[in-house]
Amino acid sequence: DAIKDNYLKERAEDIRDVKRRVLRNIFGQRIEGLDKLRKKVIVVAKSLTPSDTAGLKKQYVQGIVTDRGGSTSHAAIIARSHGIPAVVGLRNFTKFVKPRDRLVVDGTMGQVVLRPSVETVKEYEEAQRKFMEMEKELLTIKDYPAVTLDGHTIELAANLETTDELDDVIGHGAKGVGLFRTEYFFITRQNLPSEGEQYKYYSSVVKKLAPESVIIRTLDVGGDKIARWSHDYQESNPFMGWRGIRFTLTRKDIFRTQLRAIYRASAHGSVRVMFPMISVVEEVIAAKEICKEVKEDLVRERYQVGDEVEIGIMIETPSSVAIADHLAKEVDFFSIGTNDLIQYTLAVDRGNSRISYLYNALHPSILRMIRDTVNAAHKAGIWVGVCGEMPANIHGALLLLGLDIDELSASPYLLPEIKKVVRSVTFDETRALAKKALQLKTADEVRTAIEKFISERRPELKELIPEATR
Repeated sequence: DAIKDNYLKERAEDIRDVKRRVLRNIFGQRIEGLDKLRKKVIVVAKSLTPSDTAGLKKQYVQGIVTDRGGSTSHAAIIARSHGIPAVVGLRNFTKFVKPRDRLVVDGTMGQVVLRPSVETVKEYEEAQRKFMEMEKELLTIKDYPAVTLDGHTIELAANLETTDELDDVIGHGAKGVGLFRTEYFFITRQNLPSEGEQYKYYSSVVKKLAPESVIIRTLDVGGDKIARWSHDYQESNPFMGWRGIRFTLTRKDIFRTQLRAIYRASAHGSVRVMFPMISVVEEVIAAKEICKEVKEDLVRERYQVGDEVEIGIMIETPSSVAIADHLAKEVDFFSIGTNDLIQYTLAVDRGNSRISYLYNALHPSILRMIRDTVNAAHKAGIWVGVCGEMPANIHGALLLLGLDIDELSASPYLLPEIKKVVRSVTFDETRALAKKALQLKTADEVRTAIEKFISERRPELKELIPEATR
């Protein structure tokens, strides 16, 4: 407690956490995960890892509050995918809250009220009622096509973490899955899932969503997604280390097993394979060769596989943007992972609340990278989507539409809102807006330009601007 430096204080708390875990193991005390909850609670924690939240049940978790993290940290992404209000990056909130305290968690404003008065609770209940009414109204267009006023179509797909979310994907009008994060099936297990277990898991998604397409991203452990079986050493900088395709090309046994399961699942519907964390062309060539071998093996073993399984890559490193023209010749599609692309381009840890002000999807450098990636893809005759958190608000959705993205993939709960944006504007005016944004110097200037466009041209969309940014 005598340490004054905030960073060192957090590290000291990490040591205390390790101490508590060791003592629990010594005395045989089990650590219950959020999947064991059987009553309604608000989860308050210093931070939440992917393994902490795997199996989270939204009927029990009513809200999430963490000391650490940013808008694209794991806890925030999981909350959005389940439609759970969350506020992250509150620094030291855990020091003030006690078990059984009453809280109000306002995810739209990024505020938490500790021990609210009766009057405050009533105010928030009214705000919640209005919010739910707006959501209900948005759901009325969930089955309408995502077409602009001048006839331009864009595909809207869902991001999927676990099979528990399948009903949400269907219930919110998604055109398939634009990102199936398979690592959540791996990270909570003591041992690797078998080919049969994976085949059954992937097939359940493909069958339920057929004939819509499912883009299955191969295992993306590393960074903040550490599986119990995956690392036998510590990395000083895990987000820049042995993760994504780097991991699977090293552990070809794991890679081949997963690809066998994916290709077998492709017999039941439309499946696309996507590789994460690509930074050099050689990684794509090596991964494609393994896919070819796996498919040939399965055919020889008389397994059924899909006739056409497209292969794509995540564009989430600056190097992949710089060589997008070369990468486009090797694959069938691109999917821009804006979460990591922003992190690596702006040199900002997206889970660090102290520098979260620097993490901004509207930064002109990010917009230019997206433009260059789209140009390279379309020149090569392949399509390009975005599967990060950037489409999650009206600012990002308008710019991505204007930058000629072919597909947007987001949390199922956000798709009706994105669809309303698409159906309320013309493609030509969003292209003009994007062209103007590309010429601006700062993210604030870009945001101001977007909100001026909404105010002057599409005032009916004002209600979709997050209140915290108004």
